Amino acid sequence: MSKSAWIIAAACCTLLIAAPGANGARAQSGANIYTCVDSSGRPQGADRLIAECLDREHRELAPSGFVRRQIGPALSEQERAAQAAERRKEIEARSLVQEDRRRGRAMTLRYPHQASHDAARAKAIEMVDSITAAIEQRIDELKKQRKELDAQMDLYKKNPDKIPTALRHELAAYEENMDEQRRFMADQLQEKQRVHQRFDTELALLRKIWEAQPQPQPQLPTLGTASPK
Repeated sequence: MSKSAWIIAAACCTLLIAAPGANGARAQSGANIYTCVDSSGRPQGADRLIAECLDREHRELAPSGFVRRQIGPALSEQERAAQAAERRKEIEARSLVQEDRRRGRAMTLRYPHQASHDAARAKAIEMVDSITAAIEQRIDELKKQRKELDAQMDLYKKNPDKIPTALRHELAAYEENMDEQRRFMADQLQEKQRVHQRFDTELALLRKIWEAQPQPQPQLPTLGTASPK
């Protein structure tokens, strides 16, 4: 918008403010005037935002003609949606920062130094290893059971059609149990990796926090006292 157009708009609004009647009453009551230059280049003035200028800048004038503020053009629906999405991103980013700080403070209370964190890692791994040991013990028991079943199956090598139904069911149950234990073992191996990854991530964050914390200063001997030998 050209400077001359704004000057014309301001002059028109000054006349509106000074005019007798309704506009004069608004001026005396302290109402503000809004001015703009529409798409045709014509200056406009009113006591509210002007419909013809919603897509362009308004100026809000005090009754004295002083420019109180400039009001930007109204946003389109797409622009409002983009602005709202940007605000949501900013809020989410601030929330993540606050959550990281809160989590960091909680971890430093739980782990004031690396030795405490290492001890917690060792305890978590010990729990996983104890479950793994129980699975290994169960697998050994199943292997012994399989040897007994194989010994019974040897009796029917020449006549496999005569294998008892109960023995066939025991063999099928063995296979199901062994497959289940193998799945349990694979799950525990993955769990052990997850535990190490979690503690590695925590340790990386904790090291930054520990390094940023003020270190205790050594106490100097008081003047006039002999240092111990």
